[in-house]
Amino acid sequence: MPADKKFKIVVFALSGIGDALMFTPALKVLRDNLPSAQIDIITMYGGSEEIVKSTGLADKVIRFDFLNAGAVKSLMFMASLLGRYTHSINVYPSNRKEYNIISFLTGAKHRGAVEYIRANKSNLGFLNTITIEESDTRHNVETNIALVKKMFDIGTAVMPDLIFKPSAGDAEWAENYYRDNISPGDNTLVVGMHPGCSTLKNHIMRRWEPEKFALLAEQLVKKYKARVLLFGGPEEDELKAQIKGMASSTEIKIVSSPSLSASAALIAKCSFFVTNDSSLMHVASAMKVRTLAIIGPTNTNYIYPWNTEHIIASLNLECAPCFFYSPKPLSCSREDVQYKCIRELTPGLVENKLEKWLR
Repeated sequence: MPADKKFKIVVFALSGIGDALMFTPALKVLRDNLPSAQIDIITMYGGSEEIVKSTGLADKVIRFDFLNAGAVKSLMFMASLLGRYTHSINVYPSNRKEYNIISFLTGAKHRGAVEYIRANKSNLGFLNTITIEESDTRHNVETNIALVKKMFDIGTAVMPDLIFKPSAGDAEWAENYYRDNISPGDNTLVVGMHPGCSTLKNHIMRRWEPEKFALLAEQLVKKYKARVLLFGGPEEDELKAQIKGMASSTEIKIVSSPSLSASAALIAKCSFFVTNDSSLMHVASAMKVRTLAIIGPTNTNYIYPWNTEHIIASLNLECAPCFFYSPKPLSCSREDVQYKCIRELTPGLVENKLEKWLR
């Protein structure tokens, strides 16, 4: 029997779609080095479930909505996991006491997580038995890989790509959409945009304003004959419609895809992708699409587009970054202009950043 057969691992990828995607390189490291281990992954969001299932690297993917299930159902679910696993892993970042309690309740002897620089004790980080120290200079992907390497004494130096494999049906949907909505040509410039991002914990303040996306889209159509596709989930339909309404060009189109996987397949066809700090920024990275990321308060070391050609559009203010991983809502301490890092970042600056790709 292979030595790794004894490992029964549960991974909690509960904190968000982008975070689940940034764990996929660590998941590949796990599977490559522990081919016979049982690896189950528990997600809370449908998009995270799509991503992890697409990798084919997990034995089982379970979706459970702790946020809406309530205490009784959540405890019953955790009781069903008790004693089934030797190891549990909290995907980085997940700096909340609830996540550490969930991992503890599995009864796994070895519980891996990051020891956070901020609010680790108050979020019950001491419940974890194997930890690595957080670093503000390290990408989330690198942190996740460092954690699994320590937990299982893995010596590899490999840093794999993000993994998201759209289904055949979703790839076909993207082909049909492209054929029906883009005038194909060898030099057609197709620009994907994601004007949304998570709204939890006041993260809506990380968004570049809709009118700036509209202005940039209009300029790209006017000056470079671009076709612009506005991406986002169903909860962002109103935002996309708002931007479309601010622009006059018929070459700016709203994408309503049937799934995250379908969006990924269509993003893969874009010349480049302009996006807020969001889950679709990481999807574009997984698709190896050139990505311009509009970053305000977030530490870019954590989340820059991984292993793909990218540009960061930021004002690099002296107060940035001010958002780090903790349960605290996003806030701004400036007295002159609140969220200046986003509010004063202009379409002209972003267009100038794109110049080398536009040439």
